[in-house]
Amino acid sequence: MASNATVPTSAPPARHHEGKVAIITGASRSIGASIARNLAAKGSNVVIVYLTESSDPLADKLAAELTSAYDVVAIPVRADFTTTEGVQKIITEAKDKMPVNTKTGKFQVDILVHSAAFFHALPLEACNLEDFQKVYAINVWGPINLTQAVKPYLPTDRSGRIVNISSVGSKVGLQYLTLYGGSKGALEAMTRTWARELAEQATVNCINPGSTMTDMYRNANPAAKEANALFNPLVPLSPLREWDTEEQRRFGEMYGGRVAYPEEIAGIVGMICSPESAWMTGSLISANGGQWMSS
Repeated sequence: MASNATVPTSAPPARHHEGKVAIITGASRSIGASIARNLAAKGSNVVIVYLTESSDPLADKLAAELTSAYDVVAIPVRADFTTTEGVQKIITEAKDKMPVNTKTGKFQVDILVHSAAFFHALPLEACNLEDFQKVYAINVWGPINLTQAVKPYLPTDRSGRIVNISSVGSKVGLQYLTLYGGSKGALEAMTRTWARELAEQATVNCINPGSTMTDMYRNANPAAKEANALFNPLVPLSPLREWDTEEQRRFGEMYGGRVAYPEEIAGIVGMICSPESAWMTGSLISANGGQWMSS
């Protein structure tokens, strides 16, 4: 028997985020910056959240690029989202500079992406309390703290999108990721909890990238790269292709396979944020070339 429900079956317009507001942490560079470009290209206004003064030029340049290329409002906000003062600054700057929602006439956060992370790769015996507290403050408490601050401004019609950026390391048991992998496992658990708690406001999903061509990967401990490379023969999308970049080919020849481009990870986030993904929540989506396959 056919349903009488009205369900959109056509593809959304290219700028289906027109007028929306997205807050993205770790957005001055790498995966976060690629996510900002992806969402801005679809019409979303973007709050570029980053932590350090040294990233000021990158964040300013990205904001100018998005504003010029996509005719959106893009603002850089340097803030420590692990602190009360930091998240208050993010909300205040967004409320002051972002356009209000056209339907409600009020400030609204439509998309929240937790991309910032602190990478830690050391053997078990080298882990210590100080490192534990730093990794978990940024990778676990930071998303909790900022989501708490954003919650009053989420939509009330389930149209919101929250995307947590985890890591394949929490699933496949990569060596040296006791702290980092553990913190990302916590983020995945939080995703499922928030999917229930925030169901009337937003979908909440998570992706788990593998190694990606970012500064984090370039500067990672060589032993961690070698440990990850052990998986490459089993990763379906890891073989190099003739059109891969020179840098990608150089690393790929050293470690037996290529890693992701930031734009590839951003594309998966963009898919999750689409209106067409409204019936998906609490999910962990594979974003690692098949190193871990969603079950």
